[in-house]
This record gives sequence, C-alpha cells and structure tokens, in this order.
Amino acid sequence: MVERLSGPARQAALRELHGWAEVEDRDAIRKTFHFTDFVEAFGFMARAALIAERMNHHPEWFNVYNRVEVILSTHEADGLTQRDVRLAQALDEIGPPRDKG
Repeated sequence: MVERLSGPARQAALRELHGWAEVEDRDAIRKTFHFTDFVEAFGFMARAALIAERMNHHPEWFNVYNRVEVILSTHEADGLTQRDVRLAQALDEIGPPRDKG
C-alpha cells in the first residue's frame, strides 16, 4: 500500500515543487499550466497522458482553451503520496517554460 505524505517528509516534498499548491478541501496538490493556445495545451495533455500511463498514476485535469489545471492525489491512500510528487515533477519537465519558475 502507498502511504500518505505527512510531517517533515511532506513539507520537504512540497518544497521541491514549483507552482504547486495544496488544495484546501482535500489532501491533494494543484497547478495550472498556461500555454499559447489550445493546440499547445492539448499537446501537453497528450504527452502527460503517456507519462501518467507509464507511471500507472493518472491525474485529474481540466482544460479550458490555453490552460490546463492538474490536481494530484493518490486515491488508494486517500491523499498526497510520493507518486503525486513524482508525477508533478514529470509534468513540470514537459510544461511550458513560463510555469517552471
């Protein structure tokens, strides 16, 4: 079973991520990626889907034109885990430079 991140381990993991914020009403993290247009946003989602599938860890996401909001939480742990942190890092690597910090 995958364990939820808590305490110092959680804080250390969150410090590694740029632009990701904790979700207020649940144990998850969120980030909005900004693109030039819909095609660029959709391309990101296609690449992200392949990464998520390889990791067997799938995000919640919402797309409106040039924005993609991603929410990560591990359902089997009912909260944030190292899986979410690894997927967040992978998405940051393929995200637009403006969102990398």
